[in-house]
Amino acid sequence: MQKIDRFKFLALTGGAAACALPLRALAAESNLTLQTATGAIFGTLSLPARAKAVPIVLLIAGSGPTDHDGNSVMLPGKNDSLKQLAAALASRGIASLRYDKRGIAASAAAMTAEKDLRFDTLVDDAAAWVALLARDPRFSRALVVAGHSEGSLIGMIAAQRGSVAAFVSLEGAGRPADTILHAQLRPALPPEFLTKADAIMAQLKAGNLYTGAVPAGLDTLFRPSVQPYLISWFKYDPAVEIGKLRIPVTIVQGTADVQVTMTDAEALKRGAPSARLVVVPGMNHVFKYAPDVSSQAAILAGYSDPKLQDAPQVIDAVASAVSFGVLIG
Repeated sequence: MQKIDRFKFLALTGGAAACALPLRALAAESNLTLQTATGAIFGTLSLPARAKAVPIVLLIAGSGPTDHDGNSVMLPGKNDSLKQLAAALASRGIASLRYDKRGIAASAAAMTAEKDLRFDTLVDDAAAWVALLARDPRFSRALVVAGHSEGSLIGMIAAQRGSVAAFVSLEGAGRPADTILHAQLRPALPPEFLTKADAIMAQLKAGNLYTGAVPAGLDTLFRPSVQPYLISWFKYDPAVEIGKLRIPVTIVQGTADVQVTMTDAEALKRGAPSARLVVVPGMNHVFKYAPDVSSQAAILAGYSDPKLQDAPQVIDAVASAVSFGVLIG
């Protein structure tokens, strides 16, 4: 079987300016834990020094083994995208909570077995965080959910259930997951394997487990233990879900993102016509500026260099969403 480019698989397994403005030191960063029926989910609270209740942003990481700072064990180095975003928000007087999703990093023990995990479980966790933060007297009613990549869909569904003032999609998909997987697999697979992958996804899309033999090379994506998760994920269309929100919505999309593209951002915008669309020229999937958008190496470099700062437009977009939340809160 033809080898699949590692970069094209980041979104499947996961998934401006050259530097941001200088940041003031955080007043406090501490641990916060969400207790669930199967174990604890661990988060990091970034809390600015303020005497009164402050607005807060729930930051939801992307797909695969991506931790609460935005880093993945599948990549060399770190990008610290969510960690930097939290620091930038704190410097503007905005608190944030970022967490390791169940099964990931410090929250690994909360997932009992891969076969038991569902996409809806991750949504339930995010909704539980919203409820926990909404009850905390340290925070104002301006509670904003900001989801990155797969975390965008998780966040927009969770935001439908709780007291959320605004929602931000950060490089979020605008098409169903099976549609995106097909588009990413098409240039990476020989025709016979793409046909097989499509047949498997059609079964999963219909809500059925695929009981046939999965060819070697496709088993990473379609192993039996992950199929229940894919079934639960494929049923959602982000462009439909975002249209259900009755709160201010912001869509942030970089033009150098080769995992989630402007096609996705435009689909989300069609689903939520009143949403604010922020397009960041030259920004890749993890909020870093790529000096050469035609070079995969230049785009990928931002995934592994924590010295590269988040594009300031991302920080501005989330902070602006918080301002809307303050107004309606």
